[in-house]
Amino acid sequence: MHTSVQVDQYIIKSAPFAIPILERLRILVHHADARIEEKIKWGMPFFEYKGAVCHMAAFKNHCTFGFWKGALITDEFNIFEDRSSVMGMLGKIKSLRDLPDDEILIAYIQEGIPLNEDGIKLPAKPKAGTQNLIIPAYFMEALQKDPVAMHIFQDFSPSNKKDYVLWLEEAKTEGTRARRLATAIEWIGEGKTRMWKYK
Repeated sequence: MHTSVQVDQYIIKSAPFAIPILERLRILVHHADARIEEKIKWGMPFFEYKGAVCHMAAFKNHCTFGFWKGALITDEFNIFEDRSSVMGMLGKIKSLRDLPDDEILIAYIQEGIPLNEDGIKLPAKPKAGTQNLIIPAYFMEALQKDPVAMHIFQDFSPSNKKDYVLWLEEAKTEGTRARRLATAIEWIGEGKTRMWKYK
């Protein structure tokens, strides 16, 4: 197996409930195709052969597993809970019982590999239009108080603007929103996009 020390460390540092889930997924991926290599990307394990095939992640109370080109996989056994979510296609995995049968998951992984071998790309996402993006008043007021941040934000692409708006709007409490707003103004003033840490 083309294993990685970084992935070893990721699994070891995960919550105790997550370790057997991640180990099982890892074994199944390598069983599906011995050519697959491991990498840490965006802070989580990715499994690649001529491009990304699948990935997994552990959170506080659940794990996720997704296929990079899942939108092109047939899902014959209806195991995808959310095909639009690259991260959580199999839903929230809290125990080994939540995983599909080994043979099914292996078959899906094996279906994903030829997509990379044949150079098949995901269909392009429609471009986000600024006309559909509404900047909340509290965000605009904060930007107006910082001319540098406002100038930089105005030059951002529609998708980069949308990333910040969604992050702020998804806050569950006013306290969380206020903290995110302060961070957003700081990052924007430094010319950073919302996802700068992952690029």
